[in-house]
Amino acid sequence: MRTFFASMVLTLMALAATLPGAALAQQVSPDSVWIQIAAHPSLSEAKGRAASMSAQLPDVSGFTLGGGWFGVVLGPYSRADAERAMQVYRSQGQIPRDSFIAFGRNLRQQFWPEAPTAAVTTLPTILPTILQPNTSQTQVTETIPTPAPADETPAEARRSERQLTADERKALQIALKAAGFYNSAIDGSFGRGTRGSMNDWQAANGHQLTGILTTRQRQALMTEYNAPLISVGMAAMTNASAGISMRIPAREVAFSRFEPPFAHFDSKGDIGVRLLLISQPGDKRTLFGLYDILQTLEIVPLVGPRERGSDSFTIEGRGNDIVSFTQASLKNGEIKGFTLIWPVGDEDRRARVLTEMRSSFTRIDGVLDPAAGGDAQQDIDLLSGLQIRQPRMSRSGFYVDDQGAVLTTSDVVASCTRITLDHDYEAEVLRNDSANGLAVLRPATPLAPMAVAELSTSSPRLQSEVVVSGFSYEGILGAPSLTWGTLADVKNLQGNSGVARLDLAAQPGDAGGPVLDGTGAVLGMLLPQKIGSQQLPQGVSFAANAEAIRVVMTEAGLSASNRNPEASTLTNAAMNRLVNGMTVLVSCWN
Repeated sequence: MRTFFASMVLTLMALAATLPGAALAQQVSPDSVWIQIAAHPSLSEAKGRAASMSAQLPDVSGFTLGGGWFGVVLGPYSRADAERAMQVYRSQGQIPRDSFIAFGRNLRQQFWPEAPTAAVTTLPTILPTILQPNTSQTQVTETIPTPAPADETPAEARRSERQLTADERKALQIALKAAGFYNSAIDGSFGRGTRGSMNDWQAANGHQLTGILTTRQRQALMTEYNAPLISVGMAAMTNASAGISMRIPAREVAFSRFEPPFAHFDSKGDIGVRLLLISQPGDKRTLFGLYDILQTLEIVPLVGPRERGSDSFTIEGRGNDIVSFTQASLKNGEIKGFTLIWPVGDEDRRARVLTEMRSSFTRIDGVLDPAAGGDAQQDIDLLSGLQIRQPRMSRSGFYVDDQGAVLTTSDVVASCTRITLDHDYEAEVLRNDSANGLAVLRPATPLAPMAVAELSTSSPRLQSEVVVSGFSYEGILGAPSLTWGTLADVKNLQGNSGVARLDLAAQPGDAGGPVLDGTGAVLGMLLPQKIGSQQLPQGVSFAANAEAIRVVMTEAGLSASNRNPEASTLTNAAMNRLVNGMTVLVSCWN
């Protein structure tokens, strides 16, 4: 495996060697990305690191990052090539394990490779406090690093080390562990293991081997460790309206609007990060309701761990190319928390940012006014400005036994993460006869339907009146609709006697619904208008007949109920009661 990775590295190096390194900044495509491997508060240190890395790897460049920081990067690459190169270089120990994908907008003045006649111009090291719009009462403050003093002798380094707090000593151990040099307890005690890891770090970075980090070396180690946070501009934020203070990725998100119970921070960078602050008055019922409602939103994918306690909850969702994390808690009649939405493929940086946000989250006086944002866009598919998760497809179905088994069309159950009945009840596929377009579902917990289909025991007459019950508009109306038509033929165009042809103008959502005669006997199940690449003409529909339904139910281990052939014709009111109790919305979710 190491030989394979080594060959990949050599290939990457050979390809990269064809690029003129000094002109990289002028040749960068708008879609190019970089691999950031280090950040230093000193230009001389950054140049030294760039020089040492250039001796080992191709494509090494250096750029100012703003705020007095200087970054060492590899690239530019396409996103896919950058991810492959980062995987290879990490596996070989060529770059730190916390290296990450960086975007060109964060790279400013190039300082490496050095142009022979050009002077390097650095940006000011003091940034002003960033104030968001007054309506948000949000203040974001970026912390500016203090330049490290000149390097120390071992004796001076030991004296300065004694001034470290317990937390600072633990932080150094955490950084050494993240860089792959330390694997013991994080206890703040600098024993033999910690000294050995410091010695190894010094060796890897070209310093004198003393086992005691100088102030400058400690700062370089912590800078390397905090590079993911530096890249997104982690900064202290206070939102007085929401009553929340915390550190946020200020280069990636900016306050947008209030739509209670959320304060929206939309993406302003290339990564695609979003942030919601959660703030509302309430009690446990409010908290538990919020827990349920959040899981109906597209920003909270269905797959992932979630935990709800008596006064708090956390939800992590992974899917649809995002990872979202939500935490919220109830205290003194106020519910506060946040949701961080991050694109997939950037897990190391996301984890560092999330840890920083959770550890810095602080409740302050105040809670978001429920009336704030009253002029926000109104839409039945939106909740406080967030898209409600919609099923990939919804069709009709109908109950075929008293435990809640449902017959529906095969296409609605194909390639689903989950299947629901009336959006509320989980169901699983008991039998899928895709050849005939029939599927039998079983609810996860038994249901007691108001009405169960009773199949016709006699052959219907041609040109007799039939009615289809279905969710014509895929559930928008909340109840099934009735569509009347006639039986045009007892077989389809290919002569299949298991499928009847109907003269009936059905909608896509009606597929899977029961076809009934005037007595309420089920003659069959409506099939989709489009089968494969074939689209039926307007007014022409097909239905699997009652006998085909009996066959698939028997294969599923169910017994069909039969309608009394002597039953009288139902009134419109009685027909509506029957189909409303029998017909169910079947939805496929991704």
